[in-house]
Amino acid sequence: MRVIGLMSGTSYDAIDAAAADLRLDGDELVLTPLGMLSQPYSDDLRAAVAGSLPPASTSMEQVCRLDTRIGQAFEDVARQAVEQLCGGYADLIVSHGQTVFHWVDGGTVRGTLQLGQPAWIAEATGIPVVSDLRARDVAAGGQGAPLVSIIDVLWLRGRSGVPIALNLGGIANITVVHGEPVAFDTGPANALIDAVVAELTGGRLGFDADGAMAGRGQVHPELFGRLMAEPYYERAAPKSTGKELFNLSYLARALDGLPDVPADDLVATVTALTARTVADAVRRYGGTEVIASGGGIRNPVLMHLLAGELGAVPLRSTDELGLPSAAKEAYAFAVLGFLTAHGLGGTVPSCTGARHSSVLGSITPGLRGLPGAEPDVRPPVRLLIQ
Repeated sequence: MRVIGLMSGTSYDAIDAAAADLRLDGDELVLTPLGMLSQPYSDDLRAAVAGSLPPASTSMEQVCRLDTRIGQAFEDVARQAVEQLCGGYADLIVSHGQTVFHWVDGGTVRGTLQLGQPAWIAEATGIPVVSDLRARDVAAGGQGAPLVSIIDVLWLRGRSGVPIALNLGGIANITVVHGEPVAFDTGPANALIDAVVAELTGGRLGFDADGAMAGRGQVHPELFGRLMAEPYYERAAPKSTGKELFNLSYLARALDGLPDVPADDLVATVTALTARTVADAVRRYGGTEVIASGGGIRNPVLMHLLAGELGAVPLRSTDELGLPSAAKEAYAFAVLGFLTAHGLGGTVPSCTGARHSSVLGSITPGLRGLPGAEPDVRPPVRLLIQ
């Protein structure tokens, strides 16, 4: 089955598309990458998303407009992916959409909302679309995140020691592949870094390119200590978080009463926060290697700090193991949609905290109806990247 995965993460800077041929070979899921492409959000759409996220207020009119505009943006990328990556034909498109709210109440996830109406994709391409993949896990008592954990478990199971998959998006998450696997959000990755840089530059910059600001700055010890005191870090897994917590208002509260912190020092401090909280989580579970992906790996200062925090634990990217790091999440959602099309569960309960594994998402039919699936399939226990 030829599947396209579409993904926009918590940094809401671009829509990534990855195409793959996927097939089941006994108890092995075989993934053959066909390539990826990425299209940035337009400036006005990115501003509209940013303006709707906590702590900002919004209206149902704005939500409706965003659902349509994001759906149309995903539609445009889907059409490009069909033509440029798949030679004009695909069996299935899987759209994660754009997370705009993750409702956590006392450690329990009550709901999660991803916008980007999939009907625009199905109408434009004629291809069935799997979407809204997180909600079913939440309904089953899970966190709805990190959903990529099933790919990490299938792919890394069998490696020696305790391999840990790390994603450095807006929020950082890990999957510990050892015994009964565990997965959770460790805290902010790029969320606070991006927010601070945008605020300090009046929106001229959206992120700390090449870690330039962090590299010039010094960690502010008192601010760092206040940020590290956040109770979330001590909560037991499974757990998840988002920009509902880690935003500029959160940082402003930590800065309250402190003398002015120089701009570069502020960026250096939140960058060090990401490195420390990720490394603390890795140490807690005895990780013997960290295999990283996500936009944060392009920040050399963050990666240098993280490597220093990890010490003797090797830090490598998924590229070294054959899976393009820039497209890992998009490939992961392609796999999740493939499992859905075959009526197979797409979650690992010990990773999300759900009562059971669930078949994820909702399906919007294409011109030829619902996606076809191979008969008499059984759940895969391994993932092979060819």
